[in-house]
Amino acid sequence: MDLRFSRLRAATAPLCLLSASPALAETAPDTRSETERKSYPLAYNGDAAAAPGSYALSRWAEDWRVMKNPTKRDDPLDRLKFIPLDADGDSYLTLSGELRLRMNLTTNPNLRDAQAQRQDINRETLGADLHIGPHLRLYGEVSHGGIGGQNLGVPAATLRNDLVFLQHFVEVGAEVGAAQVGARYGRQEFTDGPNILVSQRDNNTIRYTLNGFRGWVRTGSARLTLFDLKPTAYGDLGTDDDVIDPARRFSGVTAGFVLPKGTLGGSQLYLDLFAWRRRNLVGTWGGRIGPATRFYAGAQLRGEVGRLGLDWSVNHQWGTFLTQGIDAWQAFLAQTWRLGNGNAKTAPRLGVHVDYASGGGGYGDGKLRNAYAPFGNNIYFSYQLYLTPSNLVAVTPNVSFTPFRNARVSAEYELAWRDNVYDAVYRANGQPFVGTQNGRARKIADVARAQIVWNATPRLTLTGRYEHLAARGALTDAGYRSSDFVAGWISYRF
Repeated sequence: MDLRFSRLRAATAPLCLLSASPALAETAPDTRSETERKSYPLAYNGDAAAAPGSYALSRWAEDWRVMKNPTKRDDPLDRLKFIPLDADGDSYLTLSGELRLRMNLTTNPNLRDAQAQRQDINRETLGADLHIGPHLRLYGEVSHGGIGGQNLGVPAATLRNDLVFLQHFVEVGAEVGAAQVGARYGRQEFTDGPNILVSQRDNNTIRYTLNGFRGWVRTGSARLTLFDLKPTAYGDLGTDDDVIDPARRFSGVTAGFVLPKGTLGGSQLYLDLFAWRRRNLVGTWGGRIGPATRFYAGAQLRGEVGRLGLDWSVNHQWGTFLTQGIDAWQAFLAQTWRLGNGNAKTAPRLGVHVDYASGGGGYGDGKLRNAYAPFGNNIYFSYQLYLTPSNLVAVTPNVSFTPFRNARVSAEYELAWRDNVYDAVYRANGQPFVGTQNGRARKIADVARAQIVWNATPRLTLTGRYEHLAARGALTDAGYRSSDFVAGWISYRF
């Protein structure tokens, strides 16, 4: 059996067993409140929403109606979270903002023997969330990104941008029977899928946004999302040069389900199924540029089974690039085991994630088997953005723990190989490390990483990262070097 299919079979076996399990037909007693039964769980509703009165990565996913009560306000900034516009508070304005100051230091930038690069980065963002009655909402967000330092080259527009209307959309919503129905149109962040495939890319100074339509229907146990979006093509000046990209389009459907608590025994699991299409008139593989249409069909299973935390996803990709047919697979299997009987959020965890992304054909040999993530979390495999889920096999044991209050430390050691030695090693922007397609070594790198995140106050967060990427044969045979990376930043938001 071909190695890639044996890996795929092993990766998908847990999902197949789950879908065939008689436990799916069992119904455990529903102990949720009336509000919970009517609302799909926030953390899994496709918005990465936060609990009421707390912060979310996408600021429009926050709910600050709790600040309607003056006794909940701790300081003057809390008043900005709920500014009533009528007597009963159905119409209100929420203001938000962030200041992030960051420093990155990279040795051997681009894995070449070169002087270290230092990036001094700042991000300032302001947002306004206007609710006009219970059914209409307008959201807007403006951002600035600046950069200085040493050996910068030409910074991308996602690192340096004088001013950008980052998001601006109109949203309508209503309750129809037991369902919550909504639609959004305009420029927006989109995270409804596996984080490795779609994300806001918060690592960037200017985050990833798209333009168009998204609609949804949600009940307490099921949800459906439809979308048709085009990405934003950023310039680095004012607001006039940040335009809708005419060459790319991303559309599809995602369906989610809350699985019965009896599934796998004493668990709380969530299953998402998705079917997407990505069109790109200027797709690039092996130095060739041309139209590409790529379809995705996949599933994601997330949640807890006792002390075991799961995040498994598998997808198949097909379509065409120029005259090549596409036939690619990805499987991302992450699991952690919670130690002890303490608070689930602060307990130490041991874990491992095993990741597979098929490769081959990038230089025109037969079918294109290189998997591709539309706009995923680029730092998942390398803080330095030197690895991506294309032509990649990775095994990553990890540990996380809380050394002191409101702090979380994580550390991992990643071993990375090529799936196909006749294709290149690819970096996070989708470009190959030139020359790696000519070597035949399979091992790409060993990557040691550590991170600490300390929420010093609800608004103030400090983050530190370190990574050592030890280049192996697939890179060193083409003249690439090892690299160290250190980053630290402070973020204040309201």
